[in-house]
Amino acid sequence: MEMRKICSGCRDGIDFDIPFAMAFQPIVDTHTGQPFAYEALVRGLDGSGAYGVLSRVTEENRYSFDQACRVKAIESAMAAGLMDTDAKLSINFLPNAVYSPLACIQLTMRTARAVNMPIDRLIFEFTENEQMGSPEHVASIIDTYKQIGFSVAIDDFGAGHSGLDMFARFVPDEIKLDMELIRDIDTNPRRRAIVRSMVSLCAELDTLLIAEGIETAAEAATLNDLGVRYHQGYWYARPALERLPRIHADALVG
Repeated sequence: MEMRKICSGCRDGIDFDIPFAMAFQPIVDTHTGQPFAYEALVRGLDGSGAYGVLSRVTEENRYSFDQACRVKAIESAMAAGLMDTDAKLSINFLPNAVYSPLACIQLTMRTARAVNMPIDRLIFEFTENEQMGSPEHVASIIDTYKQIGFSVAIDDFGAGHSGLDMFARFVPDEIKLDMELIRDIDTNPRRRAIVRSMVSLCAELDTLLIAEGIETAAEAATLNDLGVRYHQGYWYARPALERLPRIHADALVG
């Protein structure tokens, strides 16, 4: 009974009747100066912040919201010209909104096929801040997604209490360092030491490391010196509604 309720509730995202749009922000490969990926971010139709939409997500509609976000992100990115670049598309998802990893991914795959998006261009992010009902369930999602050909990232790494435990338990392709670790890293030796250790750890575990929330030239330069290749934040580009923003030329100087 519960399975039928969940599956009918998230079918094609049609039961999520709150209008929203997607904005995109680049994750920059600082070695090439090109976008490695664009993260899809929920916004109001007028470009307003995500809170107005997310605050209306409930236990009853989160399944359909998760499905609707995947469809909107893929269709909007393709309409914005993602395939004119070599970048991937990074989509946030809610592990607790996935009942069966293989069943709940079918709409995503149909949508990708319908717009001719290669499966290996998709990254799925989940945050360590989200309360998880079952670590085994999350591990099953990650394993299923990777077997299909998606990449999986842990977002906001370092913001919650279970970061290293999650890294030990799961096998993500990418780790995104939380912006609080990045803020003023150029003047904070403790944060530099932590990030330096993460660079070494991710290299040993063959995991791509991304720093998010970069806002200044000094933060970007320090992260480069520490060996963090992939950067995201206002210093490079602000999210743009329904389009792929250009990377600020000044951010790539030097």
